[in-house]
Amino acid sequence: MLAVDNQLTVHDLVPGLATLWQRSGQKILSIAATPELAQATPVFTVQGKYQPQGWTEWTQGFQFGAALLQYDATGDSQFLDLGLKNTMQKMASHVTHFGVHDHGFNNVSTYGNLRRLMLEHRMDDALLPACTIALQASAAVQANRWSVTSGGSGYIYSFNGPHSLFCDTIRSLRSLAVGHQLGHAIWSENDEQISLLDRLLHHAHTTAEYNVYYGTGRDHFDERGRVAHESIFNTNDGNYRCPSTQQGYSPFSTWTRGLAWIMAGYPEQLEYLATRPDNEFDTWGGRNAVVSWMLEAATAACDFFIQNTHRCGIPFWDTGAPGIQRLDAPLEQDADPFNDAEPVDSSAAAIGVQGLLRLGHYLQENGQAEQGRHYWQAGLTTMRTLLSDQYLNPDSHHQGLLLHSIYHRPRNWDYTPPGRAIPCGESCMWGDYHLLEAALYLQRIAQQQPYYTFFGPSQS
Repeated sequence: MLAVDNQLTVHDLVPGLATLWQRSGQKILSIAATPELAQATPVFTVQGKYQPQGWTEWTQGFQFGAALLQYDATGDSQFLDLGLKNTMQKMASHVTHFGVHDHGFNNVSTYGNLRRLMLEHRMDDALLPACTIALQASAAVQANRWSVTSGGSGYIYSFNGPHSLFCDTIRSLRSLAVGHQLGHAIWSENDEQISLLDRLLHHAHTTAEYNVYYGTGRDHFDERGRVAHESIFNTNDGNYRCPSTQQGYSPFSTWTRGLAWIMAGYPEQLEYLATRPDNEFDTWGGRNAVVSWMLEAATAACDFFIQNTHRCGIPFWDTGAPGIQRLDAPLEQDADPFNDAEPVDSSAAAIGVQGLLRLGHYLQENGQAEQGRHYWQAGLTTMRTLLSDQYLNPDSHHQGLLLHSIYHRPRNWDYTPPGRAIPCGESCMWGDYHLLEAALYLQRIAQQQPYYTFFGPSQS
């Protein structure tokens, strides 16, 4: 389990954050200067070079959004120019992409970051109306991917089809949140208006009910905090059928990147919902009722991560991966990315660390100081590992920032170096981007700057 360092402070990480921004800037520019990536979306590295991987187009927002985060942290205008130009030239198709559940990934990372920078007076606001319309349209497209459950609720279905609820999408609820913040709604048949907030809450509740486990005996594998990558529903009557997975080892183990999406998604939605008026929760039994089940999902997932990761905070790619049993008490020591049994996944840690930090901050701000500090210190401990040279790539010839990530182990997409038994030493777009988000979050706190959220300040 994670060995939480209760003495660690955010200021102890400041030197590592400075190193991160220096290394990430060089890598962002290297990717931008790679001709073969000009017409393709980079997904993960192979021998240190970013490659496209067709499945769904869900990572381009991370590529261009990373440049905007780099500008935010460093003030270097070349990264603002790069992120702005690419967003305006290449992201429009993602706004109206009806085939994916990834609008929060692609469009909030680009148009959303631009809008936030404009509202913080960090850049010229001439394009604020354009970014606003893009975010409103993206939210409507995302929310229109809707399946109804037998209990009258529903969920945003994944690219697999209307039967499929992915845990990933909790993080993409960012899109609906921003759309609602901007006063937008879906207009359906007969001019029916559908609230984006209502769809957000329905999806979040359905995910909490079916994709997150609470140790209540739901099935034989019901361990508190365990996460199912996918929940399958019968589209004829809306009834739940079974857990499933696309990228994990088993429906009955926990794919740790899926766990991380849950860890990060609920705390940031709790932060967002704190900005909304009380009357918006009337049909849900009031604000406290919503906060209760969101916190239950967030704390269960974060507790499971802490219990089921290495001492340093880096998990295996799946908690049930079969090779783990060949290792001697693996979670009682720091992760070894070069072991010969099963890969670790640093991208899961980079996503999950923000969940630990935000949950810790939220609880401390809401009268639960001791519990909140536990998660906060767990987040700092994990971030310290991610900032070490073993994970924060010091090789200027390698285009990845965060080493030892895994994309799709079952399909064998990840590169295994010669002489190694498992994939290691490579990076991915979502790992790099979420490490930058976590770094920006902590840097702003260390420098007493405005608290960083995906939804940014309200437009006055």
